[in-house]
Amino acid sequence: MKGMITDIQRFSLNDGPGIRTCVFFKGCNMHCQWCHNPETIPYERTLLYYSGRCIHCNKCAGVCPSGANTVLEGRHTFNRTLCIGCMECVRICYPGAFTVSGRLMADTEVMDEIAQDKLFYAQSGGGVTFTGGEVFCQKVFLDSLLDLCRVGGISTAVETNINFLFNEIKAILKKIDVLMVDIKMTDPVKHKTYTLAENNTILENIRRLNGINTKIIVRTPVIPGINDIPEEIIRIAAAAQKLDNLLYYELLNYNPLGHDKYTAMGISRGMLKKKPLSGTAMTALVRAAESTGIKARFA
Repeated sequence: MKGMITDIQRFSLNDGPGIRTCVFFKGCNMHCQWCHNPETIPYERTLLYYSGRCIHCNKCAGVCPSGANTVLEGRHTFNRTLCIGCMECVRICYPGAFTVSGRLMADTEVMDEIAQDKLFYAQSGGGVTFTGGEVFCQKVFLDSLLDLCRVGGISTAVETNINFLFNEIKAILKKIDVLMVDIKMTDPVKHKTYTLAENNTILENIRRLNGINTKIIVRTPVIPGINDIPEEIIRIAAAAQKLDNLLYYELLNYNPLGHDKYTAMGISRGMLKKKPLSGTAMTALVRAAESTGIKARFA
C-alpha cells in the first residue's frame, strides 16, 4: 500500500499530546485562503522554485527537456508554463532553488520512520500525528497506517477538516486515539468564500462524533478580520461543548510564514496578507470560548 506524503517531521510538541512524529499527507479537498502549506493541497508532486536561492550556475538548463529552464545573458530564467514536471532540475540543483513536494511511500516505509522514536512516545505520552493536506483524501492509506500503528503499540492522532460523508469515514474514526478536527467558522457564506467548500457536512459530522469512542480536540485557525471575534468563537465553542469526549478547544493563531511558497509554486494570488493576533487578543478569545463551559487554550 502506497500513499503520497509531503513530509515527515520528528519531535513535534504542537500536534497532539507528548512528543510526536508528524506525517504530512498530500492532497486536500479545501482551499483555505490562509493555508501556509499550499504545497500540500494538490495530490500530485509539486515543483517549487525559489528564485532567491538560484546562483545561476545554469546546470538546470542543460538537463531541461522542455525549454522551461533557459539562460538569458548568462542568467537563469524559468518559464513554468513550459514545465512538464520531469523534476530533472530538482535532481541537479544543489543550491535548492528547485525543490519538489511529494513522494510516494509504502505504508511500511512510513512505519519504519515512525517507529524510530517509539521510546520517546512511551516516555512522553506521545505518538504519531497524521496531518496534511487532508488525511481522508487518502483514507485507504490512512486506514492501513492506523492498523500498523495499533499492531506496533503506537498511539495515533489525526488532524482533519472532516468534510466527508460520515459513513465513509466512520470505521476509520473509531481506530484513532485522538481526533483533532477543525471548525473554521459557522457562517456558511463566509466559509464557502474563504475555503471554497460548504460547511454543512462539517457541522453535521461534529454532531455525529458522539457515536464514536475517540478523544477529540476541536481547533480553529484564527484569521484576523475573518473569524477573530468573540461571537464567532463562542458559536464554535458551543458546538464543541456538546461533544462527550472533548479534551479541549484550541485556537490557532494565524501563521503568516507561507507567502514565499505561493510564489515558489507560481500562484499569483498568494495567501491572505494578515498579521498574527497579539497574545492579549488571543487570550480574550480563549476567555470567550471558556464562557461556554469548556476548556480552551491557544497556540
